[in-house]
Amino acid sequence: MKHRDPSSARDAARVVLTTLALRDFRNLARLDLEIPDAGAVVIGENGQGKTNLLEAIYYLHLLRSVRGARDVDIVRFGAPGFHIAARAGGGAHHELSAGFERQGRRKRVKVDGAEPPRLSDALGALPCVLFSPADVDLVAGAPSSRRRYLDILLALSSRPYLAALQRYRAALAQRNAALRDALRNTGGRAEQRVAVWEAPLAEHGAVLWRERVRWTERAADRFAALCAAIGEQAPVTMRYATALEPASTEVEEVVRTLTRALEQKRGLDMRRGLTHAGPHRDDLTLTLDGRELRAFGSAGQQRTAAIALRLLEAETLHHRLGAAPLFLLDDPFAELDARRSSRILELLAAQGMGQTLLTVPRESDIPPALTELARWHIAAGVISHDDARGAA
Repeated sequence: MKHRDPSSARDAARVVLTTLALRDFRNLARLDLEIPDAGAVVIGENGQGKTNLLEAIYYLHLLRSVRGARDVDIVRFGAPGFHIAARAGGGAHHELSAGFERQGRRKRVKVDGAEPPRLSDALGALPCVLFSPADVDLVAGAPSSRRRYLDILLALSSRPYLAALQRYRAALAQRNAALRDALRNTGGRAEQRVAVWEAPLAEHGAVLWRERVRWTERAADRFAALCAAIGEQAPVTMRYATALEPASTEVEEVVRTLTRALEQKRGLDMRRGLTHAGPHRDDLTLTLDGRELRAFGSAGQQRTAAIALRLLEAETLHHRLGAAPLFLLDDPFAELDARRSSRILELLAAQGMGQTLLTVPRESDIPPALTELARWHIAAGVISHDDARGAA
């Protein structure tokens, strides 16, 4: 297979996936692909492996299944493990690989030929944004879906946020364990064992809270503008919903406010065995004409807002990383009319659309703006090329 130079100047402003090799990832037994600079359209019926292909690429960004599956459940049936290897240009890293061995349940990741000291050091090594019909859960789903959106976006574009998130989650798990233990064993030291975890919760939770609030404040007007540009006529708003009310967003002030909240809720927490104060209880509230989109928005309005959130994610990664991320479009225009689909593609192009991999069930589903992409067909996990459009 012929390799292009991954550090070529033309890829400097966008991440470009040049080659991809997959072994035993879901139904993809063996794939060796060279990917055109612009990207490709993957055409195939449901269940043939289109989404699995995008999930494998995104795995190099998130280091776990975007669909929430365990690594052992991603391995092709009967195989000892899976392996993903890629070469890329335009970003900070050029050679990436990830694998999992069923025996021993071991995950291994390499970045530019070396294993990182910590697995988290490899997060975001292949910057991607995935658009899919399942994104409607960002709007219509529970608050945990929107918190996860914020955490992934901010953690993969900010190392301090990632470190604070890891430490906050560890302290939260320890405090909740102490609370559950206090329910079973009401001794004199039970409250002390709970309280000891409040200082790290406040310290690291303040970082999360401040970064989420600042990002939301910066992005709110852009979110409204994106929804309007896609075709939403009613006013759309986004705000960070939290019970904390610090006097300022300075970390020290947020730490003090969160410390007081944890102390005030400690009695309730000990009765119920759960921590009730902190950014793990917050939400990203989206409204349409003053009413919550999750409860009152139509399917099309919720899809519009979800796509606007993904566009914001792409813009944030582009701004913070200095290169347009890879765009993975998993039949994203299903349930949207042609006018809104066209406007979404115009917005992507305006912000510097990166290399694009689009999956659709039929050739007729390819938007006019993407008809020049190379066309691949997938059936039973095997990809063939449309010679008329040029093989990869």
